[in-house]
Amino acid sequence: MASLSSLFVGAAFLVAAAFYFRTYNVLGDGATTTTHLHFFMHDDYTGPRPTAMRVVSGRSLVPAEPNDGDDDDNPTENKSTSLSSSSPPRQFGDVVVLNNALTEGPDAGGSPRVGTAQGFAVRVSEGGVVSHLTLHLVVEAGEHRGSSVTASGRIDMDAAVRESVVVGGTGKFRFARGYMLTRNYDYSLARGGVVEIDVYLQH
Repeated sequence: MASLSSLFVGAAFLVAAAFYFRTYNVLGDGATTTTHLHFFMHDDYTGPRPTAMRVVSGRSLVPAEPNDGDDDDNPTENKSTSLSSSSPPRQFGDVVVLNNALTEGPDAGGSPRVGTAQGFAVRVSEGGVVSHLTLHLVVEAGEHRGSSVTASGRIDMDAAVRESVVVGGTGKFRFARGYMLTRNYDYSLARGGVVEIDVYLQH
């Protein structure tokens, strides 16, 4: 009887060990691939079909300052619209959504489109232009077509190079980890422009 019990215990141990090693091979570092992705992102706030838009204005969350009564002569004036039209390009509490083209080169008209950058940014600093960015980079051409990478990080527009962390991916980039670097190529806060992106992945 003791030998039969020992046989069952041994079999259970072998099954558990086989499951452990199978899980380790799937999730472990046995076959890591390193990939470098390079894009130019076109961030357009002012064109006929904007791809970036401020959907929440931080100023709308702050009580309006008292005025001298001049506005009383125009009770039907839409004060929120007037306030929005005079708002600066960026302010604390702003929320911006992005649906930007990714191209091989900086010329939007002459460079092939290879993907789309979709996400949002929230202005998190009262001084300077600092935002929290969550960005999904969807690859639409080449060997990685159909795969995507998600990056998140603190973006300080006064910095020459901004670094974000890759938090995951889909398709060929499942279980991806790494980092993303962004640089202004031809960019202004008022109109947007072109941002150069480098993504370094292990997956």
